[in-house]
Amino acid sequence: MTIFTNTRVIDVIEGVAKPLGAVRVGEDGKISEITGSTSYAERGLSDEVIDLDGRFLFPGLISCHTHLSVVFPFSLTDPNENPAVTAYRSAQRASDALLSGVTTIRSVHEQNQADLMLRKAFAAGWMKSPRIFGAGRAISTPDGHGRGSACSYAKDFEGFYQAALDELSAGADHIKIFITGGLAHAGESPDVPEMSDDEIRGVVKAATEHDTYVVAHAGESKAIQQALRLGVRSFEHGYVMDQETVDQMAAKDVFYSPTLCVTRSESWMRAKGFEEPSIQNALKASERHLASVKLAIKANIKMTNGTDYPPGDLVDGVPAALHELFLMHEAGLSTLKSLQSITSTAAKLIKQENFLGQIREGFAGDFIATRGNPLDDPQNLREIDLVVQSGAVIRNSL
Repeated sequence: MTIFTNTRVIDVIEGVAKPLGAVRVGEDGKISEITGSTSYAERGLSDEVIDLDGRFLFPGLISCHTHLSVVFPFSLTDPNENPAVTAYRSAQRASDALLSGVTTIRSVHEQNQADLMLRKAFAAGWMKSPRIFGAGRAISTPDGHGRGSACSYAKDFEGFYQAALDELSAGADHIKIFITGGLAHAGESPDVPEMSDDEIRGVVKAATEHDTYVVAHAGESKAIQQALRLGVRSFEHGYVMDQETVDQMAAKDVFYSPTLCVTRSESWMRAKGFEEPSIQNALKASERHLASVKLAIKANIKMTNGTDYPPGDLVDGVPAALHELFLMHEAGLSTLKSLQSITSTAAKLIKQENFLGQIREGFAGDFIATRGNPLDDPQNLREIDLVVQSGAVIRNSL
């Protein structure tokens, strides 16, 4: 059992920092008690006590659009890569993410279903990793956005239905599809729809039968409206959206991960060796992307934090997950909603709102500690002094 004393817990629902107190995490990794006292009179002989010296305790970060196995530049992806190599690369990215404060991730395509393999290793205690909610392989049309990315490939209703069942049988928590083109390939455009109604219906049918949902890479309004009508509940990117589309998204109460860092991270892309067409595609889409996100913010769509990059990678000096949070805040998302996008709202998306995303009794003992109050300024998350997952200290620089 571990007791974290002399700390101010951030309530991300009410948007307040509680008075100085203490948090106890039990042997099961769950928060057993939160008290207003800064010390425990009933401390057990074996209890570990960590004095946070007045720091703020914030929920562990949840990154909702993650690729751990991705290869940069994309053209170097080997569709026949040995799964062990994929797993090794993915495990390193998972470790980096956890050390940065990301205690949970939603993966939305991994080569060789690396996310599902890492989840098993994590559950067995063989490695340290964020909690993983995975899609396995994304499903793409043969010549669609997923070409060359070691996805699952399908066409027509039966093909997509069976492909989705295959990922679900392997243990996927949700299904990822590409309903438009994107920015990754030379000559491709996010304005071009890529799936028929029947193909989307096939995936939604499989997901519904397994009590889960479909995630859609979505570049433009027409395809988003199509997918909304057919039951898709989670949308990524939204590079070109109009007012009608964001209004429909709000009315359907879906989730949206804008991934602003995709079009606003030129220095990182160049450092990673991205090919020039990919960089130029991203830069050209940047202003339209930002305008679309601003429309979504005004429409009050539920927004979640997602990077499209490994969330622990440093982008402009901070982990990608925080870089994305700062970009969302700069785009006009309120401080509280920006913080909720990476905590409580993210937990709702992955159906973990009663276990993750808040510091509450009965919830997972996942949190980070900062000197400054993130409610005053999200930039205070730049300096994280402590990372805790299930009550276990992952990183301590107090």
